Amino acid sequence: MHISLKAGRDAEVHVYPLYREEEFMYPISENKRNAAKSVWFRRRGDEEREVLAVLLGERTSTGLEAVRRGGGLAARNMQKEGFLSACLVRKAPIVAGHSGNTAAADWLQAWLEGWLLGLYGFHKYRTSVRKPGKVSLSIHPDDWTEMTEAEIENVIRTAEIRARGTYLARDMVNEPPDQLHPDRMVEWIEEHFRGTPVKVTVYQGKDLTDYQMNGLLKVGAGSVYPPALIELRYEGDPSQPLISLVGKGITFDMGGMNVKSGKDISDARMDMGGAAAVAGAMDILAARQSKANVAALIAVAENVPDAHAMLPSSVVSFPNGLTVQAANTDAEGRLVLADALLHAARLGAAEAVDIATLTGNVGQALGLGIAGIWGDPEMTRELVDIGERNGERLWPMPLMDEYEAELHSDYADLSNIGSSSLAGAITAALFIRRFVTKPMKWVHIDMAGTVQYKGETAFSASGATGYGARLLADYVEYRQLGRDKADSKEEGQS
Repeated sequence: MHISLKAGRDAEVHVYPLYREEEFMYPISENKRNAAKSVWFRRRGDEEREVLAVLLGERTSTGLEAVRRGGGLAARNMQKEGFLSACLVRKAPIVAGHSGNTAAADWLQAWLEGWLLGLYGFHKYRTSVRKPGKVSLSIHPDDWTEMTEAEIENVIRTAEIRARGTYLARDMVNEPPDQLHPDRMVEWIEEHFRGTPVKVTVYQGKDLTDYQMNGLLKVGAGSVYPPALIELRYEGDPSQPLISLVGKGITFDMGGMNVKSGKDISDARMDMGGAAAVAGAMDILAARQSKANVAALIAVAENVPDAHAMLPSSVVSFPNGLTVQAANTDAEGRLVLADALLHAARLGAAEAVDIATLTGNVGQALGLGIAGIWGDPEMTRELVDIGERNGERLWPMPLMDEYEAELHSDYADLSNIGSSSLAGAITAALFIRRFVTKPMKWVHIDMAGTVQYKGETAFSASGATGYGARLLADYVEYRQLGRDKADSKEEGQS
């Protein structure tokens, strides 16, 4: 991905990350010293370099996400100006309130991730737009004396792996539905993980019938492309408790027979953002050779109207004995997640994280910059902490038991939508909870608001964010690290 460790500084542009209170060799006015601002200083002769100062905000209050966005801002500035090479120049100390190789490595990894994610663009179908050139970044080893060259190379490699996993998620979400339908998603995932430690199993047709995955069968009944459950198994350490990552993969959500309407509903292609996050996370874990035991489950279908499509008021039976009245066929995601969560229990998962673009209601509550999370308190705390560090933020939401009465149906055990127009994200989480088999721990992430940038930002192109890929991978690795520490403590006490 064109990031290298180089002793020289012969790049076209020298990029300086700068905190608000820091002095600089060139004057920068106060109104340009706010976070996410950048200032160009043009060279005056052949001996000078172009200089780009990227402002990160206050040193004492700036976290790693500001660093990540600074990297993205710098990369996009390079692209827009047509430069092809940059050197990152460090003004020591660059890490606020910290010292040592861990803090420096975290800072550098955040910057490099932001740089790579800032360079991303989805230009596959834009024939009239000139595709930007590849931009290289060099890092001078003398700027990072807290780390050995091998440690710096490891940071570069880690950032590249994480960016590639996010690229995969972004590519999948950005694809139009005529190119990424259920059949193609199955093919894509099989192709992508072929030759890796990830084993792919696809359940379709008779398999779904045998396992009574009636949510998938009903939701996908109107499409010419059959639904599927894709199981990705990665056994970096099969002795570890099994973690299941469950993603909703509705490749286009037309609403079924409750047809969506609107001037432009093309964003309905992004209803497989949870599936993309899960695929991206597995890509990261496999590339990093993580010592983890993971089963990713991707529930794939196309929710479109047709003579064979599920009709409103249809009753769906699940193998845990529950029946569901599909009062609204546009509330399909929870039906396919139910199948996947029951399968996670069948596999023996100790815990499950489901992630889905499930409700517009969560965006009304939290906006587009943060996802909602429900479920097990310990898992929730850990995921929230991880999201604060890696920029894929979460906000804990309540499971209000008394709201479950809104899922009452006169015809089945449950309705797939609440009777009230309020708290739709909460009632959706309550519905999903009914399909979590004890003692499996569980959390639900509603990422409907965070799946895309609605417009171009200073640090990213418009379109898919790839939200969730790094979050889920970090969570799996964190759980593994916690168990390793616990095992080491027990050994020390014995």
